Amino acid sequence: MLGIDGRALRVVWTVFLFALVAAFVYLIRSTLVVFTLAVFLAHLLGPLVNRVERWLAPRIPRTLALGVVYLALVGGALAILIPVGAKIGQQAAALASKLPEALQQDPLGHLPLPSWLEELRPDLTSKLRTSVEELGNTMLPVLKQIGASIVAGLGNLLAVVLIPVLSFIILKDGRTIRNAIVGAAPEADRVMVEEILDSLHGLVAQYIRALVLLAIISFGAHSAFLTAAGVPYAILLAGIAGILEFIPVVGPVTSAGVILLVAAFSGYPHIIWIVIFLIVFRMFQDYVVSPNLMSAGVEIHPLLVLFGVLAGEQVAGIPGMFFSVPIMAALRVVVVRLRRQIA
Repeated sequence: MLGIDGRALRVVWTVFLFALVAAFVYLIRSTLVVFTLAVFLAHLLGPLVNRVERWLAPRIPRTLALGVVYLALVGGALAILIPVGAKIGQQAAALASKLPEALQQDPLGHLPLPSWLEELRPDLTSKLRTSVEELGNTMLPVLKQIGASIVAGLGNLLAVVLIPVLSFIILKDGRTIRNAIVGAAPEADRVMVEEILDSLHGLVAQYIRALVLLAIISFGAHSAFLTAAGVPYAILLAGIAGILEFIPVVGPVTSAGVILLVAAFSGYPHIIWIVIFLIVFRMFQDYVVSPNLMSAGVEIHPLLVLFGVLAGEQVAGIPGMFFSVPIMAALRVVVVRLRRQIA
């Protein structure tokens, strides 16, 4: 009728709906970040909460037991993070005040170089200064962007409070929510939906717990070595390494560069030991710890991970870099289950 092909009209309508959903997701991205972080927190605390809850539940009501355990865990985490954060803030302020003066000095002046490198000392010094200037022009805005992204993603203090509240609700009513999602699907597809939800649950749980453990190991190893070696601003640099561990590939490389540059311009004389530590730790973290923690949960090629991280930064900045890998892994799970259903 009217010369319009029905198949072409359906295709156009599908594309329009997809674009509409994408635009809607973009508009509510801040809210989605809050709920996603709440889901991550729930998966992180879930095993401990469930274990202790089972021990307390026969004695007190389930909801009260869950609340006691949850508050104890969150309170314990804050009791640890607040002093560490205060120390990092103090060292960051000290570094910011001394950095302009340090930039005027020769970072390699106190370092002995092999005879074949002595002729290149001026060039190396110039390149180091250029690198630090680039660090000031790129990394400092990135660090500011991290803070701005957190504020923008969380919205305000109310949203920060909402994350643990929402994660508590997810822990308490997770089974009910899951049953409601499965029940909303057509009866013929409920088994497939249930399999997808189970796979996504395992994926998110394994991924977020692995990331947190990797970050803790990174912070602990860096703080222990840098403090023992007498590197200036050790806790600050260890904190940067731990935080950037959440960003695959790009994060560890960036933290290593920051540590070396800050140590060099702070006058630390044993840069080579830092280089050796960074190489040994990276090999241990990437080839021993990470494969055991991640296991087969995130079956994505490293090249695709790098592409996702870089593309995520272009699309959504720092949050995009963090969420890119779990999103790709989740899409892979959904596609595999759908193909199995079709086959």
